Amino acid sequence: MNIINRILLVILLAATSKDIAAQKRQTMKQRMSILTIGVKDMTAMRDFYEQKFGWVPVAVNKDIVFYKINGSLISLFPAKALAEDARIPYAEQFSRHYILGYIVNTEKEVDDLYAELKSKGVTVVKMPEKTFFGAYTGYVQDVEGNLWDIGTNPLIPLDEQENVITHKDIRHLEQH
Repeated sequence: MNIINRILLVILLAATSKDIAAQKRQTMKQRMSILTIGVKDMTAMRDFYEQKFGWVPVAVNKDIVFYKINGSLISLFPAKALAEDARIPYAEQFSRHYILGYIVNTEKEVDDLYAELKSKGVTVVKMPEKTFFGAYTGYVQDVEGNLWDIGTNPLIPLDEQENVITHKDIRHLEQH
């Protein structure tokens, strides 16, 4: 191996070790599982995504709809119910009619994430709690008020890389 190749190898190894070290320091992996959009008119929004974009829902009931995109999901959920679930005031001019979702595999991972985020001064809007459909989730807020729903959900399986595989059927969960 000539001197140029040796230098390039040393540079490559150094850069790779820095990337690995940076990944180990991350509190949350750099990914998103779900983007939930708070909607005023579910019928109109479903029509837009399904008729205009041609998207096909992977899970739907009268309260919420999920669309699979790459390794993530986009969901539509009533804006007032979204604000109520996050325990924040609802206003018509409320500009954040969405929630970013981050799903992990276990409740322990959820609790560990909340503990670490809280220790770093992140605003916890709602501590994780069990939901009626078996998820364990809560909300944190970024510095501009954008909400992250961090939790686990038995209806949304993840692959080995923690990408969303799909959303399981939810018709049985309709609230009357």
